[in-house]
Amino acid sequence: MPRVNRLASLPKRKAEFIEPMDCAPVSKLLDGPGWVYEIKLDGYRAVAVKSGRVNLYSRRHKSFNSQYPYLVEALDELPEGTVVDGEVVALDESGRPNFNLLQGYRQQAIHIHYFIFDLLVCDNRDLTKLPLTERRKFMKSLLKLESHRVRISEQFEVLARDMLAAVRHQGLEGVIGKRRNSTYEAGKRTGSWVKYRVNRGQGFVVGGYIPGPHGFDSLIVGYYKEKDLMYVARVRNGFVPASRRQVFERIHHLVCPTMPFANLPDRHKSRWGDELTAEKMKECVWLRPEAVAQVEFLEWTQADRLRHSKFVGLREDKDPQQVVKEQSTL
Repeated sequence: MPRVNRLASLPKRKAEFIEPMDCAPVSKLLDGPGWVYEIKLDGYRAVAVKSGRVNLYSRRHKSFNSQYPYLVEALDELPEGTVVDGEVVALDESGRPNFNLLQGYRQQAIHIHYFIFDLLVCDNRDLTKLPLTERRKFMKSLLKLESHRVRISEQFEVLARDMLAAVRHQGLEGVIGKRRNSTYEAGKRTGSWVKYRVNRGQGFVVGGYIPGPHGFDSLIVGYYKEKDLMYVARVRNGFVPASRRQVFERIHHLVCPTMPFANLPDRHKSRWGDELTAEKMKECVWLRPEAVAQVEFLEWTQADRLRHSKFVGLREDKDPQQVVKEQSTL
């Protein structure tokens, strides 16, 4: 059956925001003929909807239209009644994803692109119940994109070890693995899609700060372990005066009287002298845990703390409640 006729036979569905399907973090990348792989793009997850006009949404259903008007304009090439899942990514001069460039999105517009990796609705027809391989075929045949700003992400049918070797060689963030027969389960993390990091870095919830020049000296961050927010580091490196002011502008309204971390104060000394004791906590300003910071670090310690942490940027696409400890290997 021609693909256009096949599309017309699918159930009708209004083109509107669909909560993105999530990837489960894994400590070992699964292999076999049932899996395909993608490069893990270091950007903001975003859903684009073409219904009369184009709307670009974050994974938390916040509009990206005013931040990325040039992407909205380029996405107008989508067919009417379409929903796609993808990622807003900044590419550096060598074509590699660079999360830092996203922080100055107005000044760095030339570097910012949108990578589409799934087609959920087209011509107001629901594709989410189709296998991934079928959705990809529809995506490639129905989405005719001229703009250099919008691209269809590549998938690779290779051995997991070969995919990992290529990603490591290029110094990229990691690998996404997807089951070829997976349907699109909106808002769920089923294990049909997985993510494997080859660097050490992830998003952490900002639960407070220590005051200092330009607003703060360091950010106090952690991750959720079930319902508890677990402290892991005071992040001081990676800032310049301008970025401190920008971050402080984004977090100062979250001040609250309650300390949000379940594992503070530290009661054991750290060999690096960075423990957050009850005495040091008197300096802290606590925040409602609503902001997420991308942080790079050297390693996890045996005490479940970060060594040599470095701030990369604030994330706008992460739900703080979904921030957990991710596995990574080098």
